Amino acid sequence: MDSHTSPASQPPPSPPSPHTFQVDLRGLVDLLSHHLYSSPKVYLRELLQNAVDAITARRATEPDAPARVRLYPEGGALRVEDTGVGLTEADVHSLLATIGRSSKRAEGLQEARSDFLGQFGIGLLACFVVAERIRVVSRSARTPGAPPVEWTASDDGSYTVRTLPDAERPEPGTTVHLVARAGAAEWLTPARVEALARDFGSLLPYDVRVGDEAVTDLPAPWDRPYPGPAARRVALARHCHDLFGFTPLDTVDLSVPVAGVRGVAYVLPAAVSPAQRAGHRVHLKGMLLTERAEQLLPDWAFFVRCVLDTDSLRPTASREALYEDETLAAVREALGERIRAWLTGLAAGDPERLAAFLAVHHLGVKSLARHDREMLRTMLPWLPFETTDGRLSLEEFAQRHPVVHFTRTVEEYRQVAPIASAQGIGVINGGYTYDSELVEALPSVRPGTVVAELDAETVTAHLDAVAPAEELALSGFLAAARARLDPLGCDVVLRAFHPLSVPALHLDDRDARHEQARADAEERAGDLWAGILGSLRGSAPRARLVLNHLNPLVRRIGALPDPELVGTATESLYGQALLMAQRPLGPADSALLNRAFINLLKWATHSEDGRS
Repeated sequence: MDSHTSPASQPPPSPPSPHTFQVDLRGLVDLLSHHLYSSPKVYLRELLQNAVDAITARRATEPDAPARVRLYPEGGALRVEDTGVGLTEADVHSLLATIGRSSKRAEGLQEARSDFLGQFGIGLLACFVVAERIRVVSRSARTPGAPPVEWTASDDGSYTVRTLPDAERPEPGTTVHLVARAGAAEWLTPARVEALARDFGSLLPYDVRVGDEAVTDLPAPWDRPYPGPAARRVALARHCHDLFGFTPLDTVDLSVPVAGVRGVAYVLPAAVSPAQRAGHRVHLKGMLLTERAEQLLPDWAFFVRCVLDTDSLRPTASREALYEDETLAAVREALGERIRAWLTGLAAGDPERLAAFLAVHHLGVKSLARHDREMLRTMLPWLPFETTDGRLSLEEFAQRHPVVHFTRTVEEYRQVAPIASAQGIGVINGGYTYDSELVEALPSVRPGTVVAELDAETVTAHLDAVAPAEELALSGFLAAARARLDPLGCDVVLRAFHPLSVPALHLDDRDARHEQARADAEERAGDLWAGILGSLRGSAPRARLVLNHLNPLVRRIGALPDPELVGTATESLYGQALLMAQRPLGPADSALLNRAFINLLKWATHSEDGRS
């Protein structure tokens, strides 16, 4: 017989031995304080949250049970008492000693979970951010005969559990004792505890006090009865000032009952950038969740700050922000509808308040109107635009002009506005944020309106041509002027236009500027890049300097016999036209202006010397 044992006769392998993960509590506290929570102050929110959830759990079976939370800060320590459901010794071992376990998962509580604030089972661990030792004394309301139990834990990860005599805790509920860790005593001072309790718990549904001072302030300001609308506006304005530090232009109710949302939006009294994300204050079932909720409203509603309470939105793991899901998207859309309805109501019934609002926040409404044709139609008589006729609404401007001309940039508008106005061409400055988009959308809400982008060709076509004989007589002058500006990629044309005080007009468009930028880059580039850029040369029209034949100075320059002096004068007119249009000057433009100025000085001083 083979001396080796056959595989069939070998004993089966023993099952693997179970092991328990060892948790470095100090490392976990560091993780909580530096990466999950924005500030140590959240420890008080966790304490309040546990107390409120415990009371909610008890009232699920005892509707008349007392609902009290008391906080007693003293000498670097804090005691928090509640009349909640309490814990047995088995609960303590099962829940408090198991990191990540939530009492809301306990048997009998799962079906009521939506009534609780806490959803992630972090619980008392947050208290280690400010405390070196936590002591919990609790007595269960679900098991009346069970004795009180004490759980004491240190930040080194150790804990003890023992039962206590009935006298230590005669009534159901829980008391939490905290002892401050080194450097964190300030978070347990009476003033700090009271301020944090008011901040987090002002809308909680139960009686919460720090010592004898009430923390809760119910009903919420937006739910209180007032003698009339004016008194309500005054009270809410005071609430806004206390909360956000400003007095609002107006208030907007944000009631969305189907989503369990109640609150108010405060309209900012000063303009803000659309890129600035608003920070809104959100309470979850009465407990303050965050003061910096950014995704609560549509992007276009950057002109309001909100405070509201909700029972439908989900918090993130840190419970300091909102979880982006379908519910939040639906609430965001509903709140946007409330603000849109408020704007429509102002347009229909309170034009003075609407005008005051638009004077500050027209940019936000324009942002909304470019995506919402109904809002654009509503706001047409009110939204202001810069035009050659002054600041007008699109409706007023379209009534005055059969063709609504606009420019896409402020620069183009400044080039053409004085001349276009004198020629009777109405132009809208579409260079500001959203304006050109709204002008182009005008025919969709005002059928029959003709909208056209104004370019250099259109402006030139509206200027009067000079008689052929007069232009022929000035051919030498024009040739010298064109030769001087040709290296700059600029043509020279002669026209007659008003106002007479404008000697020259510099006109170009985006295509011309693009071609000039390409030519400049080609000149500065090496052989390889110059060849590539040269192959991209387009047939775009060049910029043009339009000389005003009606201007006396242009007539005198045209009569100069010296071609060099004509060139210098032309460069001066070119530079002055750029400055009139408020164009940013490039290096070549600056060099030209300096050269023309020096040459004119030389000419003037030479003439003076000659006379002397």
